[in-house]
Amino acid sequence: MPPKPKAKPPAKKAIAAKKPAPARPKAGGSAKSPRLKEPAAAARVGEIFHRLATANPEPKGELEHVNPYTLLVAVVLSAQATDAGVNKATRALFAAADTPQKMLALGEDKVRDHIKTIGLFRNKAKNVIALSEKLVAEHGGEVPRDREALETLPGVGRKTANVVLNIAFGEHTLAVDTHVFRLAHRLDFSKGKTPLDVELDLLKIIPAEYMRHAHHWLILHGRYICQARKPLCDACVISDLCHAPEKWFDGLPPDPRTQRKAAP
Repeated sequence: MPPKPKAKPPAKKAIAAKKPAPARPKAGGSAKSPRLKEPAAAARVGEIFHRLATANPEPKGELEHVNPYTLLVAVVLSAQATDAGVNKATRALFAAADTPQKMLALGEDKVRDHIKTIGLFRNKAKNVIALSEKLVAEHGGEVPRDREALETLPGVGRKTANVVLNIAFGEHTLAVDTHVFRLAHRLDFSKGKTPLDVELDLLKIIPAEYMRHAHHWLILHGRYICQARKPLCDACVISDLCHAPEKWFDGLPPDPRTQRKAAP
């Protein structure tokens, strides 16, 4: 009798390949925004601003003004100019015209004469008259407490609007100038490529209790201590919390093997 054929073993079920689990976002950031390094953790950020606040509890902007309107004009004039240079020009100007109505009565020619020591003075004089006209025509001669309205004024961009909102009205805005941009990168607060990117990163990490004066602390620290070419690290109250390679101590430059190009 012929042997029975062996039964075939049951076919093995195909095992579906497991899909890799989605990558979890790393701490401190997401796929949509640049990740802050670990040193920018909340405790470190808070300590940095605590020390800046202790060293200078009531920081003040250095542009001289007597009201929101003169502040607005001073900030418009400060583009590509120093605060000291603007103050020298505006003392006589604001003595003659400290409201939009008085500025219009003064006229563009006399405004230009007052500010001729400031760079781009011709174009700036036109902007001062034009923004004064718009304030009178659309806002009753008052500076609006609104970013969108401010940014419609001639010569006014986001940075100028942030300064006016913060200083004149106490808003928690943050103006990013060259000093703030530099410090944000040196302190690993941001990897942003533009002032707006840096501003948005800073707004996410600065504790609320420090937001009122945050941009003043950063500007003044960058202007007088954390300077672009030769930071005064020996005089810096946050030096031990800073991991930037471009650090100077006792007059000695940073090690050229580790130095990176400083942010502007």
